[in-house]
Amino acid sequence: MTATHNPQTMESNSPPPDAEVPPRASRRRFSASYKLRVLAEYERLGWTDKGAFLRREGLYTSHLTAWRNQRDRGGEVALGAAAGRQATDPLVRENTHLRKENAQLQQELARAGRVIEVQRKLSGLLEQLATDSPSTSNGESKRLSISVSRR
Repeated sequence: MTATHNPQTMESNSPPPDAEVPPRASRRRFSASYKLRVLAEYERLGWTDKGAFLRREGLYTSHLTAWRNQRDRGGEVALGAAAGRQATDPLVRENTHLRKENAQLQQELARAGRVIEVQRKLSGLLEQLATDSPSTSNGESKRLSISVSRR
């Protein structure tokens, strides 16, 4: 069995391409001083040089827009701040948790109160049935009605 070879690959002595999958890319992080330097340099450039600058730095205009907004809001402190949701105060977090737990416990207490009320009424009716005769004077059986109020 003979294998056919491509003459172009036989002529070049270059190594075969790397078949290994590259590692997963990580999110890039930029320091506040880098952001300020890039913004200053970008704003100095002419209209035709800005695209080349962005390609050279590997940036997008959306980066610069976000960095300008951060700079205008709070200067270097805002540029260096971590992106994402603000950390909550532990006391505020605990207070919120306790309020939710309190509301849940109040609902359970109200439910338990309704159950106790139904049990009390049922006990009274069963006691009444035990002491009364099961039929009325004309021979008909008594009907029990239990009303449970929902709050």
